[in-house]
Amino acid sequence: MLALEDIISTGSANAKPANSPNASPPKFPNAGRAHAGRDLAALQFIDAVQFVAETVLPRLPVPRTIGSVALHPTCSSTRLGTNAFLTKIGAALADEAVVPDDWGCCGFAGDRGMLHPELTASATAAEARSVQQRWFDAYVSSNRTCELGMSRATGHEYRHILELLDEATRPETSSWPVKTSVD
Repeated sequence: MLALEDIISTGSANAKPANSPNASPPKFPNAGRAHAGRDLAALQFIDAVQFVAETVLPRLPVPRTIGSVALHPTCSSTRLGTNAFLTKIGAALADEAVVPDDWGCCGFAGDRGMLHPELTASATAAEARSVQQRWFDAYVSSNRTCELGMSRATGHEYRHILELLDEATRPETSSWPVKTSVD
């Protein structure tokens, strides 16, 4: 059985374990190990939305914009302190990027919303009312289960903000702007 360390050091999940007689030479022999003064605790892991907002967005061509986008921050983005990056990308995509005043946890809680839809219905009621007060050209979040929960709650298709950014920076297609209502 392969250990995570074997996968990291060889760069492949198909590699033979390091102690196997037919093991390939490691592609990254020192990956996953602290040694010779290297402190792997100093590594910084960041959310994809933060990375794109800080590193990719400034290098992209100016995206085509839409009039408005409703943003749903997530519990994890709130805990990580990365909601500003969601808003930054939203502002690059739309003339008006709105986080509803009544936004909050969607209650999906991983897979709980699939098993107990009443949790999501209750948790999203105030935000759904707020979102339904007006029309937005797009509805976005940064977590697939939150997108499912908010789509169910509002009747509008919530998508990942990076999907919208991808579409806005590709050569013009007939799919822009995106469909935003759930059938």
